[in-house]
Amino acid sequence: MTSPFHKTLLAVYLIFGNAVSSVKAEQTDEYQEGFLTAYLNRAIEKAMSDNETKDEPLRYGRHITKYVSAPQFGGYVIGKYSYSSKDNAGENGFDARMIRFYVSGTILRDFKYRVQLELKNPAMRDYTLEWARWKELQVKVGQFKRCFTYDNPLNPWDVGMGNYSQLGQHMTALIQDDPSGELGQNGRDIGLQLQGDLFPVGKDGRRLIRYQAAVYNGNGQNKKDNNKQKDWIGNIQVQPIKDLYIGLFGWTGTYTASNGVSVRRNRWALGSIYEHKDWSFRAEYAHHSGRNATDFDTETQSWKEDSRGRADGWYALLGVPFTRWLKVYCCYDVYRKDATFSSMKSIYGICPNFQLHKNLKFQVQYNYINDRTSTDHNYHELWAQAYVRF
Repeated sequence: MTSPFHKTLLAVYLIFGNAVSSVKAEQTDEYQEGFLTAYLNRAIEKAMSDNETKDEPLRYGRHITKYVSAPQFGGYVIGKYSYSSKDNAGENGFDARMIRFYVSGTILRDFKYRVQLELKNPAMRDYTLEWARWKELQVKVGQFKRCFTYDNPLNPWDVGMGNYSQLGQHMTALIQDDPSGELGQNGRDIGLQLQGDLFPVGKDGRRLIRYQAAVYNGNGQNKKDNNKQKDWIGNIQVQPIKDLYIGLFGWTGTYTASNGVSVRRNRWALGSIYEHKDWSFRAEYAHHSGRNATDFDTETQSWKEDSRGRADGWYALLGVPFTRWLKVYCCYDVYRKDATFSSMKSIYGICPNFQLHKNLKFQVQYNYINDRTSTDHNYHELWAQAYVRF
């Protein structure tokens, strides 16, 4: 006879086992639904399906109300505990790293819209309208992540480590100030982007070439342009085998700081990304040339003596799956704010990811840091993070 305890244990096992068996360590949609929003999305879909007429020919006009998909809502929270042995670190403790809410959908089949909000410190993150009729040519307008490097466009759920690489953080103004003096602001800008996948090849039908070309204000998220120049960013990527991309990225533009100083920024990056059967690999190098606007003294009308006008960085990351729910990432991550070895900050990190459900993940990360720009050259960091989609 089975006791109530054993019945409860069996139920927990079945639920947990099914959840774990459904997890795949692959890149997820930026706008994937969570525990609660799944019910909301199904209810909206059901309500809209009663009036859906799939066989009716597609028409256009201001009075047309059909051909609109059910909006897909979602959101997630990332909580973090961090410890650092660095002198006067001042950052040990608990924090809500991100609280995001988003919605996406289609209109007239070919037009995709996306909106994403940050709720921790309320701000607009993304708002885009994309014409996506063909794989070969798609047009996107709005505010979105700059198409520079492989690291910057990644969803935080897919980064693997507890944070983006230093290259991504600095070179796109993702988290840290960029080499031109632009404050870190989530790697986003307002603009227009063309992109597409060209030339299907092989038995798997993979697209050999991927391209992106964009023009941005150059002033960051939620800001109008403050000069007469635009930033131009583009990349071209080759997929020699399935799921392996090798890309060359370029960026040219002008940044104008709040002190009225304008500086050129010219950047290039070379990188590769591979996501296949739960294995992950990324490696990139990026270089910047151009002054930092904060290095200009408006009183003396001169640049600081140590202002070199160069910066670079590189990283390599490997993700190894051990089970369906455990994947371990390790990385070697370097950034040089003056492109010299004396300005080098190196991070050696390891980060197990425990993804027990597609909407629930835990991370524990250890970093050993050698920072030649700090008085405390060598120190340790320990992070623990919880990810949940609601």
